[in-house]
Amino acid sequence: MKLSPQLRTAGIYVLVSAAWIWFSGNLLGHLVHDPHRIVMYQIFKGWFFVLGTGLLLYWLIGRTVHRLADANKRLLDSHEQALRVLVEAMDVRHKETSDHSERVVRMALGLAKLVGVEGNDLRDIRFGALLHDIGKLALPDSILIKPAKLTEEETVVMRTHPGIGHGLLQRIDFLRGASAIPFSHHERWDGEGYPQGLKGEDIPLAARIFSVVDVWDALSFPRVYKPAWPEADVLKYLQEVAGTQLDPKLVQLFMENYPALKTLALHSTH
Repeated sequence: MKLSPQLRTAGIYVLVSAAWIWFSGNLLGHLVHDPHRIVMYQIFKGWFFVLGTGLLLYWLIGRTVHRLADANKRLLDSHEQALRVLVEAMDVRHKETSDHSERVVRMALGLAKLVGVEGNDLRDIRFGALLHDIGKLALPDSILIKPAKLTEEETVVMRTHPGIGHGLLQRIDFLRGASAIPFSHHERWDGEGYPQGLKGEDIPLAARIFSVVDVWDALSFPRVYKPAWPEADVLKYLQEVAGTQLDPKLVQLFMENYPALKTLALHSTH
């Protein structure tokens, strides 16, 4: 039978404490016979016991926490691997270019780090970028991969996918923080985007970061409805829409670090 971490920790603590009390008490009884001196030694023994068991507990709890952290990381890695398989299938269905989702994840993380994002916020950007179009799973192929301009009715249906994606991720505890990108990456700096019509810094930072990357990727690679643009035209377009469609400061940061970000996007580290 496998013991729980708390029972194992408590058991080790009780066994070590009992052994110390038994052997130190017997040893002190054999070595010291003066009642006054034995009281003083008992006090010292007590303080040594408190210090020793405190260090023992610190080590036992630290070891348990480390094991739990490792187990949590393995679980999170397993979740991420499963999500990547799902996203690869989505990319095939969407007829996206090879490595599309992984490419935007790498570039979005690179830009986020330049902004100063770290810790759990960076993890949320990783998952949010990976699942940015998860809501499109609910859209029909006739709209999703249509090789021509969408009609007004089709556009209305297409614009439901951010809300669908947001709803899906809100149902999964470890992905709730990642829902900002799927929900808000079609918002515009000037407030003319969708689905909420957010403006400026009211748009979550993660979504503003991803929007820059998403526009670069959408224009730089072929889609079912258009060929790839020349790189110079893509960079010119990003500068033109800075302050209207995209956060101007993020576009400037992107342009200043473009060679490194492009390399990061195009070369997998796996």
